[in-house]
Amino acid sequence: MVEYPSLVSFVMRAKNRLQILSALEKEAKYSGLLAKETRLYKSHISRAIKELESKELIVCKNPLDRSYKFYSLTSKGKKVLDEVKKITFKR
Repeated sequence: MVEYPSLVSFVMRAKNRLQILSALEKEAKYSGLLAKETRLYKSHISRAIKELESKELIVCKNPLDRSYKFYSLTSKGKKVLDEVKKITFKR
């Protein structure tokens, strides 16, 4: 059963959000590295990060730094990503 149905839907509606959550699955990363790994524009990364932070799916580890901010999944983000994977692999 889906624990966070509205958040799963939120993530699945935009491939950028899903790509970022997947990229952060194993370790914290900064936005430049996310852009390089996902091949998304930095502006798209920035927008998706703001959206994911607003839903408490990711968190900035060093919010006071002006550059090289590191982001990681929250426990809620990990659960939502697991739910999305279950749904997408069932297809």
